[in-house]
Amino acid sequence: MTSNSESRKEAARPTPLLTTRRTTRIATWNVQTMYQAGKTLQVAREMKKYKIQVLGISEARWTTSGRVRLSSGEEVLYSGHQEEGAPHTLGVALMLAPEAQRALIGYEAISPRIITAKFATKKKNINLNIIQCYAPRNDEPEVGAR
Repeated sequence: MTSNSESRKEAARPTPLLTTRRTTRIATWNVQTMYQAGKTLQVAREMKKYKIQVLGISEARWTTSGRVRLSSGEEVLYSGHQEEGAPHTLGVALMLAPEAQRALIGYEAISPRIITAKFATKKKNINLNIIQCYAPRNDEPEVGAR
């Protein structure tokens, strides 16, 4: 069922994220870990406070990849280590406000260091591609270094 007498095709089309009528805020943050109780909702509160629609997160430290909808309304797309029993290190994520969720065309979890997402814009043939990547801090040893 669709609302406002929209056709099924129109209802399935993503709502544009970038338009000339409003400001779209995109930011990035190295949170140093989201593998703590309450940290995800704390990040979501900060995102709302600064009116950010798409927040790139480095060092999320979640394993596997996927998407999670938070009780506060945001959605998290994440990419971490894929192997079983992997350590809670590295990891990247994108936290999306509801308007960004409606504009999301798709995403790809490439590695524990890279995630990409594609969003619809007002221009029919132009999409917004966001790449969130993570490089270790200078004080960390390289992964796999002995």
